[in-house]
Amino acid sequence: MSEEVSLVLEMGEDSMNKAISHLETELIKIRAGRANPQMLDGLVVDYYGSPTPINQIGNITVADSRTLTIQPWEKNMLQPIERSIIAANIGITPQNDGTIIRLFLPPLTEERRKDLVKKVHGEGEQSKVAVRSIRREAIEDIKKLQKNGLSEDAGKDAEKEIQQLTDKFIAKIDACLAAKEKEIMSI
Repeated sequence: MSEEVSLVLEMGEDSMNKAISHLETELIKIRAGRANPQMLDGLVVDYYGSPTPINQIGNITVADSRTLTIQPWEKNMLQPIERSIIAANIGITPQNDGTIIRLFLPPLTEERRKDLVKKVHGEGEQSKVAVRSIRREAIEDIKKLQKNGLSEDAGKDAEKEIQQLTDKFIAKIDACLAAKEKEIMSI
């Protein structure tokens, strides 16, 4: 197998790994009934005029299975943190007691669990689309190599390997989705 083909396969696998990592990051943000500080990842607060991630403004801790607490390093940041949580519309109303902010996660209803499962499957579908797009680009690169002198048999073998790689990553995505669905639906 030529060096160019190996490079195309390597780049494809690398990109597919990044798609899986992104999926796992997104699935962590979808709550499954238990409090998790990573639910607030991506939430930014206006910190003296610059948008700053919430975890850089204070400590986020899990008080119990359904309560998160945010203790800002500066007391004057309580209001901006509270406003950003409300603006993020994550379905949780912050409770400010003057020193810390508490986030009480409501128990999940059956209907809400089903909505979360739909959201999980939507994220999974986006990841599958990304993996298939990477496959398409890799196959296009192989076809360009064939035009530049790569033998047809080597091109077909490379395409077969790309397809096997794609199948492997689609199976990984399905496994991630099944695990998250089980986590959400378990009471």
